[in-house]
Amino acid sequence: MSLAPRVVLVHRVTEYQELLAHHGTHGQAEFFLASRGRSLTDAVDRHARTHRALADVTAAVPLTWRQVRVERADLDRFLFAPQDVVVVVGQDGLVANTAKYLAGQPVIGVDTDPGRNPGVLVRHRARDTAALLRAAVSGTGAFDDLTMVEAVADDTQRLLALNEIYLGRPDHQTSRYRLGTDPRTGADLKAKKDLDADEAQASSGLVVGTGTGATGWLRSLWLERGSALDLPGPTDPALAWFVREAWPSPATGTSRVQGTLTRAGRLRLTVESERLVAFGDGMETDALEFTWGQTVRLGVADTRLRLLV
Repeated sequence: MSLAPRVVLVHRVTEYQELLAHHGTHGQAEFFLASRGRSLTDAVDRHARTHRALADVTAAVPLTWRQVRVERADLDRFLFAPQDVVVVVGQDGLVANTAKYLAGQPVIGVDTDPGRNPGVLVRHRARDTAALLRAAVSGTGAFDDLTMVEAVADDTQRLLALNEIYLGRPDHQTSRYRLGTDPRTGADLKAKKDLDADEAQASSGLVVGTGTGATGWLRSLWLERGSALDLPGPTDPALAWFVREAWPSPATGTSRVQGTLTRAGRLRLTVESERLVAFGDGMETDALEFTWGQTVRLGVADTRLRLLV
């Protein structure tokens, strides 16, 4: 007998809950904000809307199905099953935070605060959850397969992200490394005997992002630089990358500070600092660490996020 579908409901603590955790009581939080000319009302209202959405989504799950809740801080310790249906209730960024832990499971993004969130990834309302779950399980739903970026180290460490991966020092100070590109496959390597020469660089690190990430950090770097690169779309099998604040010196260059990657290519970084890290989609607490001499390759991941349209 096959198991009933399992719905994994992903959420995060609200601003109001964070204020209570810090100040202890509603009254103390209210006094703290009032003494600075601010009101607690907006945070309380958003908290109420979020919990109404969570209640509506929970009530929409069929009684014969299994369900479990996971808070964002626990994602790195939660084991998703291949047959899960993932319902992310919150902001667009919460979908990105969840994506790195998935392997093709269908995802439904539910917006808890329409009009405040862009709704790029949380495209649905809580009231539609029952129909969305049926569509996801029956296979009748339409999905966007969103491109993801991966970083793979020479010691087999691997990191996935939906928006972007940052690679550099954890304190964002000067990172030292050598940067180059290489093909992805053995056939490509035979066809290209001489790989592009590495460039020694000193910078604030680099960001490699997808078309989904092109609405966030990647786009801000693109705008700040006045770049002429064509940023990829969310489903395009391509990435864009930017080096942050590269520093020219007798030992370091700035000729390779931006570019694009197709599925066939990889950006190659060899560490020349005591410690560099890579983290995805702002999840700094779940980062990979690299030391002097290690090589990391970044490119289009085989895994994609299946987001219900």
